[in-house]
Amino acid sequence: MARLCFDYGHGGEDPGATYNGRKESNDVLSIGRAVAAEVRRHGVTVDETRTTDATVSLNDRSAFENRNTYDYFISFHRNAFQPEQARGVETYTYLNGGAKSKALAQRIQTSLVALGFADRGIKEANYHVLRETKASAVLVEIGFIDNTGDNNMFDSRRNEIVKAIAKAILAQVGVAYIEPSALTQSERKETLYRVMAGSYSVRENAENQVQKLKAAGFDATIMIFNK
Repeated sequence: MARLCFDYGHGGEDPGATYNGRKESNDVLSIGRAVAAEVRRHGVTVDETRTTDATVSLNDRSAFENRNTYDYFISFHRNAFQPEQARGVETYTYLNGGAKSKALAQRIQTSLVALGFADRGIKEANYHVLRETKASAVLVEIGFIDNTGDNNMFDSRRNEIVKAIAKAILAQVGVAYIEPSALTQSERKETLYRVMAGSYSVRENAENQVQKLKAAGFDATIMIFNK
C-alpha cells in the first residue's frame, strides 16, 4: 500500500498569507488533515509534517520527509496577491518534475477546477519543499485567501474539496474511492447513545411521558426494569 507525506504550509509564528483575520496556516491545516483522514480511510498511510498550529521550518519539513520513503509528498497552501485581484487554483511541481509528480499535479488541479475554481494551471517552481524532498512532490494552492469568492467556495464546498483531492490522490496510487455511505454500521464502528427521560413506578405515568416526548418529536418507548 502507498505511503504519503502531507505538508501543511506555515504554522505557529508563521501564519502565511492573511486576509481579514483569516490565516493560511489554519486553512491548510484544517483541510489537509481532513484529506489525510479520507485517504487513510482507504488503507493508505499518511504522515504529516505538522498536526497542530506549530512552527516548522522548511529544513525540518524536508528532513521529516527524507527520514522515510514515500510515494508522494503533497504540500497544501493557499495563494495571495492583491486583495480581490486574483483567484483560482494552481498546482506546482519542481523544475522539470518527473512524470509521477506531473500526473498527480494534473489530477489534483483537474479535480479542483471541476468544483468551480478558476484554472491557473500546472506550474513549476524552485520551492524548497519540492526541491529538497526525495519523493515525487507537488504543492497545491487551494484558491486565494485574499479573494472573497475563493474563500466562500473554500468554506461552502469544503467537503467536496476534501473528497476531490482525496479521490485524485487515491486514483494516482491506484486505490478506488469508496463512498462513506457504502460502509456498514459495523465497519463505521458507530456508537449510539440512548437518553433516559425518567423512571416511574406507575405505568400510566410512564405512558404519559412517552406521549409527551413523541409529541415533541422524540423517539420514545417504555423499557421495563425490575429492581
